[in-house]
Amino acid sequence: MKKIISLLLLVCLAAGVGGCSSGNDSAGSAKGAVKVSLAMLRLTSSAPLFIAMDKGYFAAEGIEIEPQWFDAAQPIAVATASSQVNVGATGITAGLYNMAAKGQKLFIVADKGREEKGFSSSALLASTAEYEGGLKNIEALKGKRVGITQKGSTFHYMLGRMLEAKGLSLDDITLVPLGKLSAVMAALQSGQIDACILNEPNISKVQMEGYGKLVTQVSEIMPYQTSAIFYSPEFANNEDAAVRFMRAYNKACRYYYEAAIEKKDPARLDEVVKIIAKYVNTPEEDIKAGLPYIDPDGKLLASDIQTQIDWYAAHGMMEGALDAKTIVNTHFLEEAMKK
Repeated sequence: MKKIISLLLLVCLAAGVGGCSSGNDSAGSAKGAVKVSLAMLRLTSSAPLFIAMDKGYFAAEGIEIEPQWFDAAQPIAVATASSQVNVGATGITAGLYNMAAKGQKLFIVADKGREEKGFSSSALLASTAEYEGGLKNIEALKGKRVGITQKGSTFHYMLGRMLEAKGLSLDDITLVPLGKLSAVMAALQSGQIDACILNEPNISKVQMEGYGKLVTQVSEIMPYQTSAIFYSPEFANNEDAAVRFMRAYNKACRYYYEAAIEKKDPARLDEVVKIIAKYVNTPEEDIKAGLPYIDPDGKLLASDIQTQIDWYAAHGMMEGALDAKTIVNTHFLEEAMKK
């Protein structure tokens, strides 16, 4: 019997620690690699996720990422809330708040991009023809056709807030929901819309290609927690894996911040730009022209979440009441930062 046990131990050592795990690794064994399905868009603001994947930060924490690529924010929120994916990374929409108000569990756990003065993240652009014709400020949007992805999206929210800041409302423009970013850009290029809201790297791409002009950055009008990292109810229950994911993400946020915001090392900045360009399929010069602000630790601008909820509710895009405290959960990031 002792010989059999010894042989088993030798086999285990040869296979590695995870090789003898009796649990299901994909379900979240603390001893083995955990498979984590991650839903996201190909946007510059996903930079820390790209960095953590590319530089092996997730792998070092025993997290095996299974990327799931989407074309719009709302489907990511639905997939995450229903635990079809473990983690979602996208804009915070009215649809997400509606699900939470109706009792669907979903947790906003970390920053994935916010509007910060001096940085390009989301912006209002006019077609070149409209810009040259005078559409050079928010007030000039009156009577114009403005493209967004979907009603209730972050773009819808940004547009409404910007109009209100200048004494206008959504009733003063013709809102044109086009489903996805590529359709918004195509409509601007073809003249089907006069202006639109876009984010990076698309802001830089449109300007480089010459068919759109920057009217204003959203950050010039308001601070705004545009997008976030979400945990599904199932993944949030796996404390060990949830904290390990955050530890890798926190490290990547710091790496991005030092490279792209503080610009301490030109070589590191070039490395980060190359990583982002690889995942978003965009030329490096477009990426470098519009690097967004991301908190150095991945911390949320948590106070802004209730502001968003109240705005959506006031504009008839939400059913029922919702307290931000029920969906914001900074516990996992806080635990990750302790170690």
